[in-house]
Amino acid sequence: MSYFGLKDEISSPTFTIVNEYSNDKVTICHFDVYRLEDSSEFYEIGGEEYFDKGICIIEWGELILDVLPKEYIHITLKKDDNDENIRNIDIKTYGDKFDKILGGII
Repeated sequence: MSYFGLKDEISSPTFTIVNEYSNDKVTICHFDVYRLEDSSEFYEIGGEEYFDKGICIIEWGELILDVLPKEYIHITLKKDDNDENIRNIDIKTYGDKFDKILGGII
C-alpha cells in the first residue's frame, strides 16, 4: 500500500468483513467475504456501495460473483505443485476497461 502513500498496517478483515484505507488521493476497501453465507449478506452490509468509493480488493470473491461489477480484475494465487515456496499468479479481466489498463502486463 505504500505505492498509494498509505502507511497504515494492512490486516485481513476476516472478522470485520471490510477494512478501509484512505488518504486524499485514494480509498482502498479490503474485503474478506469468506464468512458470508451468500451475496444477500453482502448487500445487507452495503457492500456494493463501496465499489464507487475506490479500489476494492475482495478475498473469496467467487462467493459473491453475482454482486461484482460488470468490469473487474480477478487474481488467483496458487501454490506451485513442484515448489511450495513459489506462488503462481493468474490474472483475468472482465470488461474492456481493465484490458486497456493491463494490456501489456497480462
